[in-house]
Amino acid sequence: MTVPTLMQNYQKKSYVTQLHKAYNELSQALVQYQTDRNAVNLREAGINSLDSALAFINSYFKVITNCGADTEPCFASEYHKLDGTKMDDERCSNTHPCLILASGASISVYHPSGNVGPLFQVIIDVNGQKGPNIAGRDFFSFYVYNNGVIDDLATKESEDSPNGFEWDASVTAPLTKEIRETNFNRGCMSNRPREWNGCFGKLLNDNWEMNY
Repeated sequence: MTVPTLMQNYQKKSYVTQLHKAYNELSQALVQYQTDRNAVNLREAGINSLDSALAFINSYFKVITNCGADTEPCFASEYHKLDGTKMDDERCSNTHPCLILASGASISVYHPSGNVGPLFQVIIDVNGQKGPNIAGRDFFSFYVYNNGVIDDLATKESEDSPNGFEWDASVTAPLTKEIRETNFNRGCMSNRPREWNGCFGKLLNDNWEMNY
């Protein structure tokens, strides 16, 4: 292999390692949270709003910076997709508050409305403001479901959506490999500036190998 190829493979492995570490830490914290409250699921344990999701993060992780609705210094000012498309997506706001964890990762937390589907979304940049700031490399989105499973978000075709598809509330985690692959091609690999679900699910499908 050439030196640039070796370097790219090393960087990919580094991003995956950091994401996998965050995934494991979150998974363990969710189990502990549910156990501490002697609950049968996370909603019963108390995660039923944005405030409760943030309280969980602050209780089980060391937060070193609370950016609130401000993108910087938690996240970079600009992100791109794998094909170079500039992303047009909300990272930090009153409904998507942002934090920097002691690990160096930056996260944004969002709680969707309703009592079906995922409990909350986590947008994560595994190395904070450092580059490359590309969705599917160091920048990902995943969802925490009521049963404690962390997975991607299922989507379905929709003529009413600008992107041509929308969230499928009928699907819960774990998603099938087929759904994750569809999400990957529909979102992560597309040039749609506001759609990038599927990058995380592809890693789950490929046993935490960044083969794209």
